[in-house]
Amino acid sequence: MSRLAILSLLGLGLAACGAPPTLQTDEASRPMRIVSLDYCADQYVLKLADEDQILAISPDGVKGFSYMREEAVGVPTVRPVAEDVLLLKPDLVVRSYGGGPNAEAFFERAGVPVLTVGWTSNVDTEEVGSIPSLIQHMADGLGQSARGRQLVKDFRARLAAIDKRTDGETALYLTPAGVTTGPGAMVHEMLVAAGFTNFQEQPGWRSIPLERLAYERPDVIAAAFFDQRTNHPDSWSPMNHPVAERNMDELPVVPLKGAWTACGGWFILDAIEALAEGDAS
Repeated sequence: MSRLAILSLLGLGLAACGAPPTLQTDEASRPMRIVSLDYCADQYVLKLADEDQILAISPDGVKGFSYMREEAVGVPTVRPVAEDVLLLKPDLVVRSYGGGPNAEAFFERAGVPVLTVGWTSNVDTEEVGSIPSLIQHMADGLGQSARGRQLVKDFRARLAAIDKRTDGETALYLTPAGVTTGPGAMVHEMLVAAGFTNFQEQPGWRSIPLERLAYERPDVIAAAFFDQRTNHPDSWSPMNHPVAERNMDELPVVPLKGAWTACGGWFILDAIEALAEGDAS
């Protein structure tokens, strides 16, 4: 996976936006021919829908950056191409970015309801845009409201049980491409939920602050996507700089699986727990 691709993954999966209005269904009108168009949508479909509700998921559902990849094995797939999807005669299309920016309007004109995965902006508040609100939004749209409520309950119980860092430590999130982010992103909220202060103080996705790292260091590096063989830094990557290499060699590194952070969802708890526990390499 190229640096541009991973930036797209991170920006799409963890950008700060709110969830769209919920597509309400009940058991009697539960969709039974669901097609998912991208791996973010796949996670919620595979987690919340019954097996017999799922008609097809995206080809990325089994990839290493898909949290529900084991559950995706053997599930039929479809390319996020309008003609291919319509041939399946779905009664619900689920997507976050799959099919392109005009996909939702297109499918709705074709008479197919669309359930859109909203971008999460925080780990857990009562506001629209939190992970619990997104979980319930998706569960309601899939006709699985009770299952959504249970997942929200489990999510909040695990979050409350986390023993946060309390020593005022700083953490720097980075990827093999040398990308990090500051306030306003879900990654920032992840670090805070684990009890850290984000070393990156500027908002937005950007290259790691090499100049600052030359004279000031975080206490911990939160390293994501290093388990992905396809995400190697190129010759121009900041990760090839001696300052970056020295920090990786000399500081505690908590490895975070790419699937924990590639898309906003309940699975970010795995990353928060690993950070709080200090599972450093």
